[in-house]
Amino acid sequence: MSDRTATLADRGMMRPPARRSSLAKTYFGTPGNTLVTLVCLAVLALVAKVAVSWLLLDAVFDGTPEDCKASSGACWPYLAAKMRYMLFGIYPFDEQWRPLSATLLFIAAMAVSGIPRLWGKPLLFAWVALLPVLFVLMAGGVFGLTPVPTSQWGGLPLSFMLTFVGLVCALPLGILLALARLSNLPAIRILAITFIELVRGVPLISILFMASVMLPLFMPDGVTIDKLLRAQVAIILFAAAYIAEIVRAGLQALPRGQAEAAQALGLHYWQYTLLVTIPQALKTVIPPLVSLFIGFFQDTTLVTIVGLLDFLNTVRTALRDPNWQGIAVLEGYVFAAVVYFVFSALMGAYSRFLEKRFRVGHD
Repeated sequence: MSDRTATLADRGMMRPPARRSSLAKTYFGTPGNTLVTLVCLAVLALVAKVAVSWLLLDAVFDGTPEDCKASSGACWPYLAAKMRYMLFGIYPFDEQWRPLSATLLFIAAMAVSGIPRLWGKPLLFAWVALLPVLFVLMAGGVFGLTPVPTSQWGGLPLSFMLTFVGLVCALPLGILLALARLSNLPAIRILAITFIELVRGVPLISILFMASVMLPLFMPDGVTIDKLLRAQVAIILFAAAYIAEIVRAGLQALPRGQAEAAQALGLHYWQYTLLVTIPQALKTVIPPLVSLFIGFFQDTTLVTIVGLLDFLNTVRTALRDPNWQGIAVLEGYVFAAVVYFVFSALMGAYSRFLEKRFRVGHD
C-alpha cells in the first residue's frame, strides 16, 4: 500500500465495501426471522408434498374415466382426450392444423420481433405480409381452404388474436388520446377527457355487453356486425383509454427542456412529438404498459358474453363433458394456469429486458 493510500485510509476516505449479509444471517439472524422462516418452509414442504402426490405419485397417466375414478390423483388422460378442444374450441376437427399453424407462426414472429437488431421497416413489412396469411389460415375460403366462420374460432388462437390486434390498434389510439388530453385546444382536450373517463369508469364486461346487445339495435334492418369484430372493437376502445393515461403520465414526467430544445432547433409540434417526446415517454412507461398487456391477455376470458369461446372458456366447456364430469375437476384449470403463467412470465421477462436495454430508471 502506498503512503497516499495509507493516509486516505487513516482519514476514513477509503472504506472497504460493506459485506452482504449471508443467507443464514438474513433468514435466521433473529428469533423472529427464524420462526417466520421455519413456518414458511413447513408450509412450502406441505404444499409441495400434496402437489407432488396429486400431480405424479397418485396420478393416472393412461386409462379411461373408470381408471381415474379409482385414483385420488390427477387424471391426465382427460387432458390427452380434451387437449385439441381446449386449444382450438369448436373449430372443425379435420381443419385444426390451420389454427395450429397460425398460432406457431404468430409465436415465431413474436419471438423474432423481440430481437432489437431486427427492428426496422423490413420487420414492419413482414408483419404486414404475415397478418393476412394468418387470417386466411383461420378463415379459409381461398386456395382450396374450407371456409370457417368466426363463430367457430376459439381457444388459444382467439385469445392471441384479441390481445395482439386489440393492443396493436389501441396503442396509437391511446397515444393520440394522451396528446389530445394534454392539448391546449379546449374542445379537443374536453373530448379526450370525456372519452377516457367514460371508458375507464365502467368495467370491460359492460363495454362488451353494449357491443353485443346495444350496438345491433342502432343498425339498419338486415345489417349485422360480426360478433368477433364487435368484441375486438370494444377491446381496442377500452385498452386505448388505459394506454392514454399511462402515456400521459410518461409525457408529463419528461422535463420541459426536451420540447423547448427541439423547438429551438426549428422542429414543429409533430416533429418533436414523434421524434423526441413520444419515444422517451414510451421508454419510461414500459413497466405499466407491459402490465396492462398481461392484464388484457388474461381479460380476454370476458368475451364469452358475446358468444365467443376463448382459451379459458374452452377449458371450462371441456369440463362439462358427461364422460369426464365429476372425474376431472382441476386438471383443465391447472393446464390453463400453466399456459397463462408461461406467456405472462415471458412478457414480464421481456419487459425487464427492455428496461435494461433502455436503462429505464437509471441515469
